[in-house]
Amino acid sequence: MINLRIATTAAAFAFALIVTQPSLAQDRSIVVASTTSTQDSGLFEYLLPKFKDKSGITVKVVAQGTGQALDTGKRCDADVVLVHAKAQEEKFIADGAGVKRFPVMYNDFVIVGPKSDPAGIKGAKDVAAALVTIKNKDAAFFSRGDRSGTHSAELALWKSSGVDIEKDKGTWYKSLGQGMGATLNTAAAGNGYTLTDRATWINFKNKQDLVIAVEGDKRLFNQYGVMLVNPAKCPSVKKDLGQAFIDFLVSPQGQKDISGYKIDGQSLFFPNAEDQNA
Repeated sequence: MINLRIATTAAAFAFALIVTQPSLAQDRSIVVASTTSTQDSGLFEYLLPKFKDKSGITVKVVAQGTGQALDTGKRCDADVVLVHAKAQEEKFIADGAGVKRFPVMYNDFVIVGPKSDPAGIKGAKDVAAALVTIKNKDAAFFSRGDRSGTHSAELALWKSSGVDIEKDKGTWYKSLGQGMGATLNTAAAGNGYTLTDRATWINFKNKQDLVIAVEGDKRLFNQYGVMLVNPAKCPSVKKDLGQAFIDFLVSPQGQKDISGYKIDGQSLFFPNAEDQNA
């Protein structure tokens, strides 16, 4: 009887270890709500294994438009938010939803369109003038329309061009409510223009007749920031693990890894964690 009890206790203990070990492993994971460009560009596929090798922490990415990613953080459904809309990020911090914003990297936006260039804007250096031309010529323009960082940047560019897009948009302006990949596919199929971040564009496989029409205007600058979701408002946040991920991104090694991500010799992101004004 004693031996049976010992065997039973030992078996129960062994089973408990089997059950609890995966749970312990899961505790070494975080959820990062991030803009689709970090996913669609292939950056996370390249970067996250390096972080896991260094820290043992698994990162689960929820790829969304910036507005949705920030909402995910506000709902306490993520530990870290990595997005690209500075004004919205600063409001996220001011509202107490995040702890501190860290600049991480930047690239730029470009306007892409068909090789035939129906609006005649290819090579334009003034993005505002190019947008006005698209409107005046009723050339098709496809907007993400999804509250993403790219959509926010697009709306700001229309405003800087003097176009009130809500009042002035016609049948030429298509608001899709879709991510960047789907918007690029639709623009390619619809012989139209769209705004995209350069990293997603470089990694995009279905370019068809699309080419870069407008680039290089300083207003196309695209900054990324990372924030820990506030554990004071969201007790479920894995503060230490989340901060470890942030520390990696802004560390010399993390910045070197970001700089090292290239496709066909082209850099997709440029690290600038040292620039606290970015």
